[in-house]
This record gives sequence, structure tokens and C-alpha cells, in this order.
Amino acid sequence: MSSGFSSRDHVEWEISYRVESGLGAIAALNAFFTQHQIKRPLIVTDPGFAKLDHLSRLKAQLAEADILCSQYDAIHANPSDEDALAAANSYREHGADAIIAIGGGSAMDGAKGAALIAKQSRYSLWDFDYNHAAPTDLTRDDFPPLITVPTTAGTGAEGDSTAMLIDARRGTKECVHHPLARPQKIILDPNFTLGLPANLTAWTGLDALTHALESYLVPMFHPMCDGAALQGLGLVWENLEESVENGRNLEARSNMLTGSFLAGVGFLKGLGLVHAISHMVGAACHTHHGMTNAILLPIVMRFNRPALEQKLPSIAHAMKLRDCQFETFHAAICSMLDRLDIPKGLSGIGVSHEIVDTILDSVEGDPAYATNPVPCPRETLAALIHEAIDAAR
Repeated sequence: MSSGFSSRDHVEWEISYRVESGLGAIAALNAFFTQHQIKRPLIVTDPGFAKLDHLSRLKAQLAEADILCSQYDAIHANPSDEDALAAANSYREHGADAIIAIGGGSAMDGAKGAALIAKQSRYSLWDFDYNHAAPTDLTRDDFPPLITVPTTAGTGAEGDSTAMLIDARRGTKECVHHPLARPQKIILDPNFTLGLPANLTAWTGLDALTHALESYLVPMFHPMCDGAALQGLGLVWENLEESVENGRNLEARSNMLTGSFLAGVGFLKGLGLVHAISHMVGAACHTHHGMTNAILLPIVMRFNRPALEQKLPSIAHAMKLRDCQFETFHAAICSMLDRLDIPKGLSGIGVSHEIVDTILDSVEGDPAYATNPVPCPRETLAALIHEAIDAAR
């Protein structure tokens, strides 16, 4: 199947991760900290995770190696630049020498935003805006070692330095990043996903499903990302409902963590209209990101049908569908969303038509809008969002 690119096209790709995966993988942190002479890490998380036993057990584990943890646990569900600034201040107050990001995508984004500014004062947070060239006069030592421990299988945020944060001044959701601030260690331990409620398991899992599908459709030649996206798609599709129905199934939970991470690798290529719209709906209405993605997925997949059909054989194979027809694929997505009790339109999560004109500029400025495989002019975009509010499937 043609990739759409000639062998003469000049492209560049790079993937480099250090991942500890499997039951009890968290134990590897002690050796990692000893190796890198880390003694005072700051844990950055959200209020919900801070109440769980996982956190106290981790701190006790590290204390056995004379590692003194502090924690910042006030990251909001839709984190803003103010969250990142507060976490960075906590890093400095503790005299920290590393950041451990634990939680779902919100905690990851808050922690990664903090990591950009915690050790250096030359640049402010929005100097790392994804839409502009990253500062080139910084070194790896200007950023604290960052360790990511996802507690949900969905965002894929554990894999890179990019953080999605609300700009409190503008009221929009934007990306910040620096390539040298990437995580130095990623821990995929399914024990940390135990206890996640069924609805959050579903919503975050559907976020991962969306990552896999959207990234694979991005018209860019990146065979490693494409392979990761397809592998992630298969793992998420096969294990999501079991994880929702039987949250104690550690094999399913582990497969979901792996699938989510691989889908996150995939979106190094970029994403598409689902995320471009979802980011701004979330910023304006404070909706759950995974739930918002799930609602938008069917209508955007139908809009992207001309590009999708070219890649359906590989997608259908990963999802083990009976054939590679678009209607079979679309019906399978809609059926899963029905079984997981996902509302049929954005109105089901409190989104009204009044926001459409407000968010159009922001959606068009989102990086994911630019990498959607089918162009979407402004009038078409507005009509698509209005339709998604009433009924996206």
C-alpha cells in the first residue's frame, strides 16, 4: 500500500525512549535515582491520586533508599499555565533535583510544564510555545530529570515533553515543549491503574484509541510512528472493554498501558480534527478530554473518509474487523461507544451552540488542525462542530 510519499522525499524521524514495563516496574525507580544521584524528587500529581495508597507506598519505597520526596498535588483536571508555575515554585522551595509526574494526562501536562521552567530563569513558560522555534541556547542540564508514571491508559502524555496547558490570559489550550525536556524514564506499571473507575477507564481508553487512529491518518512518512500507532490501536481495541468491565484484570490493564503508550508514540506525527476541536471545547467548557474525543470521533472519521479509506486495510487488520469497508469500521466504532455509554452529541456533556463562533479561531490555530488529512475550511468546520453538538453519530 502506498504511503503517499516518494522514496526521494526528504523526511526525518527519531524515536528514543527508556521504558520500564510490567507488574512492579515502579521498583526500578530506586536504582535509577541511585545511579543518577537523585535525592530530593518532587512528585507532581492531582488531588485525586494524592488520596490513594499508591502514593504513600511509593514514598515509603523511596525512603528506604534515603530519597526524600515532597509533593505538589494541586494540578487541575484541565491544567493551566498557573498550575505549571505553582509546581515549578514547589520544586524550587523543596530544593528538588528531579520531577516524578504521576497521574493521568492532566498531572503529566502540569508536571511537564513545570519541568520547562523549574531550573532556569532565562525563559518564561510561553517562550516554549509549540508553534514557535524552541530556544536553542539551553542544554539538558537546564531541565530537571523527569520521570513519568501514568495512572491511566489513555493520554500517552508520558512519552514526550509536550504539555497541553490552558493559557489563563487567553482562555485557550496551547502546547509548550522543548526537545531536551523529555522524560528520562517512563514507568508502565499496571498496579498504578488499579482502582481507576470504570467511566474514567473508558474515557481515557477512548482517548488512546483516538490517538492511534488520528496519528496513523496524518499524511506524513514516519514508518516507526505508523507501526506504533497500529500496534497501539490493536491493543486498545482488544482490551478496552475488558478493562472497563473487569478493572482488576491486570493483563488487560497492562495491555492498555502499552497500547496507550504506543498510540502516544504515534502522535509524534501529529493528530487531527478530533483533537483540534476537543482541545478548545475543553478549554471553553471544562469537559473531560477523553470523553470529548470519544463523542467527536465518529463524525470526524466520516469527514476524513477520503483519506481513511486508503488506509483501512491496515486499520481493519489491527482491529480484527470482518472486512475493510468504511461502513464496517464506522459501525464498529459507534457500537463500542454505545456500549461504553458515550453521549451521542456534545450537548450531552453541556456544550452549547453559542461556543462555536468563540472557539473557531482557536481550533484553526491548533497544531492538530494543520495535520488533519482532509482540509477543513472555516465554514465547513463551523458546520461540523454544530452538527457534533446535536449528534456526532
